[in-house]
Amino acid sequence: MQATAPSATFIEIEIKLALPVADPADMADWVERVVKAPALARRKAVRQQVYSVYYDTPEQALRSQRAALRLRRVGPPEQPQWLQTLKTAGHSDSALSQRGEWEMPVPGPALALESLHDSPWPQMDRGGAVSAKLQPCFVTDFERITWHVKQRDGSAIEVALDVGTISADGRSTPVCELELELLAGPPSALFALAQRLARSVAVLPLAASKAQRGYALLQATAPSAVRAHPPQLSRRWTVAAIARRALGEMFLQFTANLHHLQNADDPELVHQARVGWRRFRSLWRLLRPALAHLPLPDGQALKPLLERMGALRDLDVALTQTLPAWADLYVQGDAARAQHWQALQALLAQATQRERVAVRQALAQPAVGQALLALTHWLETLDGPLAAPPPQVQLQASARKRPAQRWVRGRTQRLADRLEVALHEAARADVDMGTLHRARILAKRLRYSTEVLAVLLPGRLQRSHTAAGQWQERLGTARDLAQASVLAAQLGAPAPLVEFLRGVAVGHAQVLTLAPAASA
Repeated sequence: MQATAPSATFIEIEIKLALPVADPADMADWVERVVKAPALARRKAVRQQVYSVYYDTPEQALRSQRAALRLRRVGPPEQPQWLQTLKTAGHSDSALSQRGEWEMPVPGPALALESLHDSPWPQMDRGGAVSAKLQPCFVTDFERITWHVKQRDGSAIEVALDVGTISADGRSTPVCELELELLAGPPSALFALAQRLARSVAVLPLAASKAQRGYALLQATAPSAVRAHPPQLSRRWTVAAIARRALGEMFLQFTANLHHLQNADDPELVHQARVGWRRFRSLWRLLRPALAHLPLPDGQALKPLLERMGALRDLDVALTQTLPAWADLYVQGDAARAQHWQALQALLAQATQRERVAVRQALAQPAVGQALLALTHWLETLDGPLAAPPPQVQLQASARKRPAQRWVRGRTQRLADRLEVALHEAARADVDMGTLHRARILAKRLRYSTEVLAVLLPGRLQRSHTAAGQWQERLGTARDLAQASVLAAQLGAPAPLVEFLRGVAVGHAQVLTLAPAASA
């Protein structure tokens, strides 16, 4: 059998959806839910075992070019079919991906790189430097259940449920996800079917491919929090283009950390998920007037999840950051006080575990997946493959398709002015925590906006990012101290300890208000 040369360039368009499986032992239950989903229940399902080996050089030359090369065995080991696939980069910040794909059968369990001559491979492997160093990096091994779905609009979609593992360097991570691949029709058809599935099955939009997760597994033993990585923006872009790139990165930070939260207890995952969401909301508020023709979908269904995450974050901060700094001052060698402190630590640890379970239960609600899918779809309408020209009546910068730099500067300056007023208000002697909290929120909004929009802003506004961050930290410390005393009282901590924490919080707030208000 000879390797078959690839046909003309093929663009793979698909949506990835993770199932929020907190416990791998529950995978069978989640598979049953998918199989019984009304959108799939009456359709023929095909099951097959899929084993793939991904190749790269020790220096990860292919990863650096945002490409993946794999050799896949489909079917039983005694009668396998071998497929070689090269995939190139596409959208990397969304569950909707569009990638170049060159796939062909090969004779057996060995690469046939000569058959990639009509793909980008010759440019990736100039002089054979890459192919000479290729070696297996990680493997995926899963059962795939597929359905072919034809919809009334004439579109055709392959739905694949993959359940198994990714393994690398002696470590493994579970796979339990849906892939909806467009065979015919517009990309919007993928979202229509995804929403039908999400009515009965909880899902999470997933931007990371199996290859990306395989590479991550090579580098760490546990999921690490996804932090902010502001994208490169251009001064010549429209508001819509800025919004799509910047909001997409922020939404990715939010959803990627939600995905990791299912199986990991690192407090930083909750923190970074909330940061991603706050960054998203802050920039959206700044850009909203220019995107009036594209209103943000209703996110009310996310409220229970966000509230649970907020409660968990408060407990994490109190337990690991706020209270340890005051332990010695309270105890001062007194055995009874030491017992008080230990009792509070135990209460906080128990409450933290309860809230972590509550967060995972909230993630498993279908309404959450529907809301996240709606936001993913909305992002793609801004300046992506689903974008449509705004109505002619719109007079905003994005509708005129003019560079948005001047407009963005004006909006950011107004936000900086509001923060300056709020900080002067917070400096009053009789200030309350509500006023401090409002100033902190404005400081966050200015910090997040100036951080991502820096290239569009003059030096004065760029420097406001640092000042806003300093005020956010100072006001946040005051809030965290106050919240720690509230939590201690709610959990039934000994009265002397509760009163001590209240006194610390009040004293810190008074010191803060005596500081001169600084311009952001």
